[in-house]
Amino acid sequence: MSDLTVLTVLKAAARTAALARRKLAYEGAQAGRAGLLSEVLAGYRGVALSGYMPIRTEIDPLSAMAEAAAHGVVSVPVIEAAGLPLRFSRWEPDCEMKQGPFGAMIPTADDFVEPEILIVPLVAFDAQGGRLGYGGGYYDRTLEQLRNHRATLAIGFAFDAQEDSELPLEPTDQPLDMIVTEKRVLTFSN
Repeated sequence: MSDLTVLTVLKAAARTAALARRKLAYEGAQAGRAGLLSEVLAGYRGVALSGYMPIRTEIDPLSAMAEAAAHGVVSVPVIEAAGLPLRFSRWEPDCEMKQGPFGAMIPTADDFVEPEILIVPLVAFDAQGGRLGYGGGYYDRTLEQLRNHRATLAIGFAFDAQEDSELPLEPTDQPLDMIVTEKRVLTFSN
């Protein structure tokens, strides 16, 4: 078995276990899950940011995004094609939305912006700022592209239960600068 095949199998197993933990956390979650995220974002008022429209059992950042939208530009990711970096379309609470790829809602009108802060959904994270996503590489490609021409802050947003002590990561996996859960904030010097 090649190293790549072994890594693929390890990532699949880690995703399965993490998604099960996330589902349990989602089902038992209380109101106010985005309170710490709102506190973190308050320190960046007016800086263009991207959130995300939650799907399945992802932790919901919408209340923090709505608060941030009162002070600056907020956008959400748009998948244009497999293998390409994400683009980000301006979002406001109650804007007209349509279904995008993978079931995530996106604004009906394309108004693309380039955020300096990305709130990143994830399947699992580790205590060093590592992130395991769904496997499409969209955020890794996007963060690499954005970071190549200016500082970009990547904030993972997850349930605390999504932490994993041993993530199978690759050199192309972009690290997070911060992770915010419903219980704590972790910062890294990547």
